[in-house]
Amino acid sequence: MASNPARRLDARTGFSAKADVRSRSDYSAVAPGEIAVGVVVGRASEYFDFFVYAIASVLVFPSVFFPFEARLPGTLWAFAVFALAFIARPFGTIAFMAIQRRFGRGTKLTAALFLLGFSTAGIAFLPAYLHLGEASIVLLAMLRIGQGIALGGSWDGLPSLLALNAPPHRRGWYAMLGQLGAPVGFIVAAALFAFLLTSLTPADFVEWGWRYPFYVAFAINVVALFARLRLVSTPEYSRLLDERELEPSSAVQVARSQGDNIVVGALAALASYALFHLVTVFPLSWISLNEQRPVPEFLILQIGGAVLAIVGIVASGYFADRVGRRTTLGVLASLIAVFSLCVPVLLKSGPMGENLFVLSGFALLGMSYGQASGAVAANFAPRFRYTGAALTSDLAWLAGAGFAPLVALAVAAHFGVGFVGLYLFSGAAASIAALGFNRALEIRG
Repeated sequence: MASNPARRLDARTGFSAKADVRSRSDYSAVAPGEIAVGVVVGRASEYFDFFVYAIASVLVFPSVFFPFEARLPGTLWAFAVFALAFIARPFGTIAFMAIQRRFGRGTKLTAALFLLGFSTAGIAFLPAYLHLGEASIVLLAMLRIGQGIALGGSWDGLPSLLALNAPPHRRGWYAMLGQLGAPVGFIVAAALFAFLLTSLTPADFVEWGWRYPFYVAFAINVVALFARLRLVSTPEYSRLLDERELEPSSAVQVARSQGDNIVVGALAALASYALFHLVTVFPLSWISLNEQRPVPEFLILQIGGAVLAIVGIVASGYFADRVGRRTTLGVLASLIAVFSLCVPVLLKSGPMGENLFVLSGFALLGMSYGQASGAVAANFAPRFRYTGAALTSDLAWLAGAGFAPLVALAVAAHFGVGFVGLYLFSGAAASIAALGFNRALEIRG
């Protein structure tokens, strides 16, 4: 019997891809590079919001919202609130998919980004615990949940469109472009906090200086909103999104029909998402609690690491197009597993070891994260692709990154940094196991 081309494995990507019988003339109408610009702008703005909150959770929130606790438990409480956004994110995806089905993609995106802007700016205006008591913590948690719901709702399908509309021999390259938003967002957020810390007295920073990055985040959201609406609302993009069947479907139907793809897709990227917070948020909290190093100096080091991550992300596109995306992810998951064994040695070796941990960790993160979501769209039947890709991303963030700062700091403080390495190793092992299920990544259809 002749093989079905719809189930044939793509020799370059390493993932199964449905044969596209449509004309590839769409490339000339809407260039992949144009889509990539929209993806990078949108993701950079989201990650700036993300890291502004994350850095504030380490440097500010323990003393502003949890002054009744010692610094360590206060930071753990701040990380617990931090995790609420990742729990809320899938619910935001489901709710805003319903809004899109009823009112359209532009309305959904506008509502989601306004909610994100409102939640982010709202944090900037929150009174401290000393002025409002426990109500300030409740409001912080509610606004953090609002951020998570909004992030779920801001899914616009552009990453999937980019992956599907890229030339077959350049899919790894175009897949990595959207991932550049993460290090770019981190660099801007970390640089802004470093500037404020060096320009203000400690009292002024805690009193009002930390609020400024949240105002900036709101302004960036407004710019990103118009940039993304310009893409998704034009007839050319709407037509292309429709032709690629990138429309919302019922989450229940997706879970029933494509549940294995969602789980395997999330686990395949688990190593990247676990490492994501272990080189950004966790070391900042560990250094600020246990070392005498100036925080601005450490933020500058992390900015250097983020530059290495950008190089790694770009390199991942080059390698994925030559050896296959699955191979790239598998090799990087194995390297992350090796790196996890070095974590306790590096973190116990003083400033030099800590520097090496941050820089090498960021480099690995860039290489792995560059392809972490690049093959999501190809794993789903076409009519489930839009919602399936969004839920896969939500689950990967929740399982891999949502609780990583909380768990890593808690186990490091109570059991030693060796358990941080064990935590990262478990994520790498899960990724390697998921990548072994080759058949589970085939399109059903």
